[in-house]
Amino acid sequence: MTNDPFFQRQDDGRFLPTPAARGPWNPQSLHGRVIVGLLGHVLEAEHGDPDFIPARLTVDMYRLPDFSPVEVTTRVVREGKRIKVVDAEFISGGVSMGRASCQFLRRTQNPEGVVWTPGNWDVPKPDDIPPPEDPRMGMGGMWAMRRITGDFGQVGVKRTWMSEVRELVGGEALTPFTRVAVAADFTSPFANAGDKGLAYINSDVTVYLHRLPATEWVGFEVVNHGASDGVAVGECFLYDEQGPIGSAACTALAQVMKR
Repeated sequence: MTNDPFFQRQDDGRFLPTPAARGPWNPQSLHGRVIVGLLGHVLEAEHGDPDFIPARLTVDMYRLPDFSPVEVTTRVVREGKRIKVVDAEFISGGVSMGRASCQFLRRTQNPEGVVWTPGNWDVPKPDDIPPPEDPRMGMGGMWAMRRITGDFGQVGVKRTWMSEVRELVGGEALTPFTRVAVAADFTSPFANAGDKGLAYINSDVTVYLHRLPATEWVGFEVVNHGASDGVAVGECFLYDEQGPIGSAACTALAQVMKR
């Protein structure tokens, strides 16, 4: 990759954010996607197993980290024959800024019988969609996009492909799970943006996967948005180029801008 990574690993094991990790709400803070991505990355690196699938990742984000070195600690909550649950904490500048819980489930075989499931989406492949002319797409190059249907500020069905254009941690290849973890934070702006722009900041992300993506592109399809009293929920179905892989959901708060 030619683009700078979001983090560089230091000799002491901590992760130093690069300017590429900058978020949209405060120029001195990190983007939510890199928080979710790094927690998922460390959980998989330290506790992943080819016989298990990381079927659920939940990340709580309760502070905006700055560009201080980041430490990620993990703790095994339960390690059984079929299920493993591991917690992780995102510590920036010595202060806890977020936490995660990952549930690893052992791969087996599907039971017999037919169960209803939503059909695959009938959309163009990423290679069949021209790249956007606007260089600001993907927050100025933070990721690659191939719009399918709808856009920010539009009311109606919204679908898009997303692909990563840089490493999460310098010199460490993106795994299929890391690709989903980094991308998952996009659920909030995609589901919660309206005709007045994005006025919600998400406080969490949960990803459910029944399989890992087989391709570099992850598809998002908005399937739900609801809001009351300044609290919103948003949900997207997730796909790769072969079909459905799971879903992602978030909660969000109405963003109060300083005057």
